Amino acid sequence: MRLPQPTFHKVGSLKDREFEEFNVIAIPATFGTSAPEISKSPLIDQVLEYCGITREEFKKLFPEFQGKPSEVVRIPVAGHKTLVRILVVGHGDAGREASRKAGAALGRAIKGTGYRVLDTFTFAAKEDALAHIMAVSLSQYGWNLKSQDLSDKKVRAKGATQISFPSQYANEITRASIHVNAVWHTRDLIHTPANIKTPAWLGEQAKKLVRQRKSSALTVTIKSGRALAKFGGLRAVGNSSPTASPRLIEVSYAPIGSKNWPHVVLVGKGITFDTGGLSLKRPYDLMIPMKSDMAGAAAILTATVAMAEIKPQVRVTALLMCAENMISGTAQRPSDVITQYGGTTVEIINTDAEGRLVLADGLAYADLELNPDYLLDVATLTGSASLGLGKQYGAMFSRNTSLSARLHQIGESIGDRVWPMPLVDDYTSALASKVADLNHDASAQDFSAGSVTAALFLEKFVGERTWVHLDIAGPARSDSDSGEVIKGGTGFGPRLLIEWLASLS
Repeated sequence: MRLPQPTFHKVGSLKDREFEEFNVIAIPATFGTSAPEISKSPLIDQVLEYCGITREEFKKLFPEFQGKPSEVVRIPVAGHKTLVRILVVGHGDAGREASRKAGAALGRAIKGTGYRVLDTFTFAAKEDALAHIMAVSLSQYGWNLKSQDLSDKKVRAKGATQISFPSQYANEITRASIHVNAVWHTRDLIHTPANIKTPAWLGEQAKKLVRQRKSSALTVTIKSGRALAKFGGLRAVGNSSPTASPRLIEVSYAPIGSKNWPHVVLVGKGITFDTGGLSLKRPYDLMIPMKSDMAGAAAILTATVAMAEIKPQVRVTALLMCAENMISGTAQRPSDVITQYGGTTVEIINTDAEGRLVLADGLAYADLELNPDYLLDVATLTGSASLGLGKQYGAMFSRNTSLSARLHQIGESIGDRVWPMPLVDDYTSALASKVADLNHDASAQDFSAGSVTAALFLEKFVGERTWVHLDIAGPARSDSDSGEVIKGGTGFGPRLLIEWLASLS
């Protein structure tokens, strides 16, 4: 169903004969004082000597090479049993972003080959190495359900690409593996079609991921049917589907002795498909990518499961609010009034604003029942979030400026970027309703700030908790392959959550 996931290895100094274990050797080239030049290190010197290539000869052979992070030059190598080529990869200024882009360029160059690759890059900072190693793998992701995809069969026969890095980055290799596993699993869940990916199916996948970790610290509880009686938002949305009833999937990381550790509750929007309900999406092509409307739930699931490997001193509870938003005789109607968990009544105006309804239940449940020290929700919530920030940043809303600053800092480093947005109190009046406590789509007034008013609505359900709302509608999907991002579901979010959760211990 997907291309094999690359494996990471570490190598120390290599003797000449050991170079023949590799099919490809990647060498970085940085911006020089007058022209790009192959980087200098003992390992790279070994490679050049082994292959009989000098830095001066390289400059003469490729005078147009500029050393940009997206550039890759292939040098065939003759007279060796297994070594196919040397790849000279631009490393730019050798900073973090250049390291990430160079890693993605290398990953795409070896994607689907099953080669054994030696990556000789060196870095000024450990964070740069982590960014590079992750990008090499993330850029190689591929997924489809073709019944006769010969290229995929050949790839599967070859096996996963094996990538070796200098042993000095052993810790970064281990950390990158955790992040990459989380992102690849997130992408798998997102790309699965909605006729397979029901809320019940997501529950089974959560159980499967937990079983694979073989950790007593991880547990899964699934609520459905009568157990959801108080979850008015989840039922109002999910009961529209006659074959895919709603689920609340609760995944917990709580090792023995963790009772007094900081408790983080993550709430994820898990709409497995979104037609818009009776407020049907128009034009219809807006509906096609809506199998990815559960990207927030997938992100919090894989991040929570990853805690079993990192083992931070923090308790984590993930609430996946899963439903399918369909058109049927049991679908909610515009003008309905529902009762969210905790008793707040909400007037339904637009059934295509369903994500905030399921999140509101999850947030209220967390506040009233779980006593979190931190409460954070992740959702592909509004198209408005991407109008100002585009596809590169998630919109972040919180009253806690220090926490927002910390998440922003982590996001810049790890690659899941988020930008702080304002919670404008003057816009709260748009949530007024004549027949209920709130209306859910801020239709009372038109402030043209859809992501802000959606966040203000959610804030009504968090009590006095330290809360952050991440609207990832922009970066969660991509229309093309670019860098470490692939077309479709990008797997945005797990890296940010994993690093933040680890930092709390």
